[in-house]
Amino acid sequence: MARRTSDGGMRVGEVAAASGVSVRTLHHYESLGLVLPMGRSVAGHRLYDEAAIQQLYRVSMLRSLGMSLAQVRAITGQDPPSLRETFSEHFARATERAERHHRVRARLAALVEQLADREATTRDVLQLLEDVVTLTPAVERRISILVYRDLDAAHDYLTRVFGFGAGELTRDGKGVAQHAVVHSSDGEIWLHAESAEFSLASPQTVGAATATMAILVADVDEHYRSAVANGAEIRYEPVDQPYGFREYGALDPEGHLWSFMRALE
Repeated sequence: MARRTSDGGMRVGEVAAASGVSVRTLHHYESLGLVLPMGRSVAGHRLYDEAAIQQLYRVSMLRSLGMSLAQVRAITGQDPPSLRETFSEHFARATERAERHHRVRARLAALVEQLADREATTRDVLQLLEDVVTLTPAVERRISILVYRDLDAAHDYLTRVFGFGAGELTRDGKGVAQHAVVHSSDGEIWLHAESAEFSLASPQTVGAATATMAILVADVDEHYRSAVANGAEIRYEPVDQPYGFREYGALDPEGHLWSFMRALE
């Protein structure tokens, strides 16, 4: 059980252990002015009082609802509601989500029971589909596409240095690569050859990049060390950003900027 110190508050490590919010995240929230300790102990440890713990709950609740740190800061920067009001809002939003899932569950349970004696009708399927659609994002999947002069070299670099899974390389009748794929855990990235017809050019050709790739990784610092060991051109080293991510940046051989990151939470 977390305990109060003789200084009148809970130490940062105790708050982290009791709440599940990492020490690094607590430090980051402090730097943003979102959750401020009451002060420091004689030994120099950050101390959190009841007000700070309640504020941490408010911030964490809003983040769990998908709000960005900027949105959270705007909301919590206003006159804070009472803790009871915050609980009520959290309960209402969680209830709304649960009710949508419950409707689908109840519909399925009824159908399983009814279909013991008959076949499903079109009406049965349509009623279930109506509920399912409300829970399903309109966009099923995204595929990122980057343009390169040399697909073979890019494919090798991205798999060897950045650790992507190697996908297929498609070649034309002359053996020249025209399309390549690398895999990440949640999708894939297509590598496209330059095309004058569609005005597609590598950053190496135009001398500038107009887009960047952000990739979530399990451990930013470990990924950074591996990339460095494999010859990556580092643009900036791992750093905690004010928008809630720890990340580092690297350039691939043709000038695409890659950010490898992890949410501070």
